[in-house]
This record gives sequence, structure tokens and C-alpha cells, in this order.
Amino acid sequence: MARVSRSESRLDSPKGLRQNFVPRFESRDRFGRFTEWVARAMGTPTFLFALTLFTIVWLLYNVMAPIPWRFDSSDRGFTALTLILSLQASYAAPLILLAQNRQDDRDRVQIEQDRQRAERNLNDTEYLAREIVSLRLAMRELASKDFIRAELRSLLEELDREKSEKSEKDAAG
Repeated sequence: MARVSRSESRLDSPKGLRQNFVPRFESRDRFGRFTEWVARAMGTPTFLFALTLFTIVWLLYNVMAPIPWRFDSSDRGFTALTLILSLQASYAAPLILLAQNRQDDRDRVQIEQDRQRAERNLNDTEYLAREIVSLRLAMRELASKDFIRAELRSLLEELDREKSEKSEKDAAG
């Protein structure tokens, strides 16, 4: 017999130090996947058809079968069928809620990731906009092709003038 330490047997000790009365599932994810499977299965036309068929067969058998073979009498209002359907509903509702909670958690994580991604995209866009503005400012300081051509033409004209003046001086003197 396993010996329970004194701290584990006390109810005023922290939760991690005492034994749990409720057994824990090995994997919460496995149970979560199970709840999602149940929720998906119960939300299908196939499930509704099967449940309807089950109920019809139950009712027909307990109305049409010989009295000694019946197990759920219509005199008592089909008590067993009512209990079975109530049990099914009492388990279905929490399982569907658990599946919805898991989906909400996934949606919350996805929304947070989308928000972070949008924030990064906004920062990248602002950075690129600043870079484009700085490039435009730098381009204004650079000489354009037209400016360089105009400067070269004026230099060529000045050289031609100086050449023609020198040739006139040489011809005159």
C-alpha cells in the first residue's frame, strides 16, 4: 500500500501537494478532440436521421410487439426512452459547450496572431514609406540627366566661344 505523506492528506495544503479526488485525463487535447468529434457528429443530418429512426423503431417495437416482449410500456409513457434521450441530451450539451470553448480558444489565439501580424505589416509599411520619402529627398539632391545635359551643353558652348575668340585673336594678331 502506498504511503500518503502528511502534506498530501491535508485539505489545507496547496493543490499540487495533495492527491486529486477526480482522475485526470492523460491528454486534455485527446479529450478536447473527442468533444469536437461529438459536436461535429451531433450536428449532422445523419445523426438526426439515426436518432429519429432509433426512436421510431423503439416506439413501434414497444407498441406492436407482444406484451410479454415489450420492455418499455406506453402505459408508463415510454419511461425508458425518455430516460435514454434525457441522458443523451445531458451529455451532449456539455460536450458541445466544451467543443465551443476549444474553438473559442483557437479563435482567440488566431485573432491575437492576426493582430500581431497586422501590427508587423503596419510597422513594415511605415518603414517602407519613410524609406521612399528619404529616397525621394536624396533624388532631388542628385543631378538629373536633363540637368547634366544642359550643363554639358553650356560648357561646350563656352568652350566653342573661347575657341572662336582665340581663333579670332590669332587671326587678328
